[in-house]
Amino acid sequence: MQQSISINSALPDFDQLPDSAHVRFPVVKALYDCSAASVWRGVKNLTIPKPHKLFPRTTCWNVGELKSALVAKAVA
Repeated sequence: MQQSISINSALPDFDQLPDSAHVRFPVVKALYDCSAASVWRGVKNLTIPKPHKLFPRTTCWNVGELKSALVAKAVA
């Protein structure tokens, strides 16, 4: 239950996050409103930005890259 609380609070404030911030996989999945497999498929075909490794077991996405990709998706 704790995970959904952080996702719900991250989504409304996503536009307020600085471009240098990072978000984790559940937020990306919620932003694109798709399954986990679809996120990785989007990374592979370059419609979703590639994630970054902060630590060996911590994968995250840059907010600025996600904002740019979402704007490009909305325009297309």
